[in-house]
Amino acid sequence: MAGPRAHHKGGLHAIETASRDELTHLQVTRLRETLAHVYRNVPHYRSAFDAAGVHPDELRTLTDLARFPFTTKGDLRNNYPFGLFAVPREEVVRVHASSGTTGKPTVVGYTAQDIETWSDLMARSIHAAGGRKGDIVHVAYGYGLFTGGLGAHYGAERLGCTVIPMSGGQTEKQLQLIADFKPDVILVTPSYMLTLIDAMARAGLDPAGSSLKVGIFGAEPWTEAMRNEIEARTGMDAIDIFGLSEVMGPGVACECIESKDGPVIWEDHFYPEIIDPVTGAVLPDGEPGELVITSLTKQAFPVIRYRTRDLTRLLPPTARSMRRIGKITGRSDDMLIIRGVNVFPTQIEEIVCATEALAPHYQIFVDKEGHLDHLSIKVEARTELSPETRQAIAHHVTHQIKTLIGVSAEVEVLHPHAIERVLVGKAVRVFDRRPR
Repeated sequence: MAGPRAHHKGGLHAIETASRDELTHLQVTRLRETLAHVYRNVPHYRSAFDAAGVHPDELRTLTDLARFPFTTKGDLRNNYPFGLFAVPREEVVRVHASSGTTGKPTVVGYTAQDIETWSDLMARSIHAAGGRKGDIVHVAYGYGLFTGGLGAHYGAERLGCTVIPMSGGQTEKQLQLIADFKPDVILVTPSYMLTLIDAMARAGLDPAGSSLKVGIFGAEPWTEAMRNEIEARTGMDAIDIFGLSEVMGPGVACECIESKDGPVIWEDHFYPEIIDPVTGAVLPDGEPGELVITSLTKQAFPVIRYRTRDLTRLLPPTARSMRRIGKITGRSDDMLIIRGVNVFPTQIEEIVCATEALAPHYQIFVDKEGHLDHLSIKVEARTELSPETRQAIAHHVTHQIKTLIGVSAEVEVLHPHAIERVLVGKAVRVFDRRPR
């Protein structure tokens, strides 16, 4: 579905249409500089390279990178807080950090040049998504240690937009500012966009009647079915942006409005690989696996072969000369193993969104009953339905999950708005209550 924003191919940076040979030459040059930079300045990388028997001088082609060791989130936590900084702490002008919900937060640093690079890449991303100089941009990502809000903010300003730094939460205030300021573009998590759409409808407002033409959604996996839901209800173009704090923040990759066929990785700044998540072997383009990213231009906090845990595949260029990533199907550490079957929350989301009578909200509960795993799913009806109709829909969803995913589930269809909405940050969909 195409939204109302006119497709536009002008105003691109030269590198966005560069040849593969030009891009490869730039990547090799920047990769050699980055490897040498971390080997000189970061004890962790020096010892990791030495232990693997590799030296930065040995990298001559991009395929040589596979000889270098991976970096994991555990490495970041083991060097908490500033052990992976590659410049003196005095040269770090800003620090961001993850939430640390599963342990110590992961801390990243930026030099003044890193902030400039990040701003440029976010401006490039917003432009690719359909934003233009002079647009009003409503930023509903959280501000603070989370990279989303400030990353979007600086990028929109760099593009020449008028920025509304709303942050997350305060749903009524969000609706008031959207109605009064009439922004053209919104940057927000897809789950909170659904919350805003529902709130508009409850307030008697038509979500398709708002000024918003482009929504740039990231920070959590979302499906093509979710895109269709948002576009159908709002009339906007729903664009997928990708990034993660450990690599930079939002703006590592972004979809182009003229194609909407997967985020383009800005390969002049980030080198992507897809690996087998079990063996670590590099897979050819087009094969599904785990995304690994090496930064090519970061000064304060370069990352070498960082295992993102995001499951996707590399796709050939279309709207730009750089490769794309497919929709993130989940995270290798989000995968649920239920009675021996691998289950990703996005698979269940696809089924929920494909069921016309259901709203795109759900919760997944995994418990242990005796020695067996038990999967239960709560979904909600779009409108009030009779108990018999809700039961029939639950039976249908149960059948679809069994047929398409291969597991048995107990499905309950709740009344409209029964599932708590995300107000700030990312939606919590999964509650694995099995004993560890």
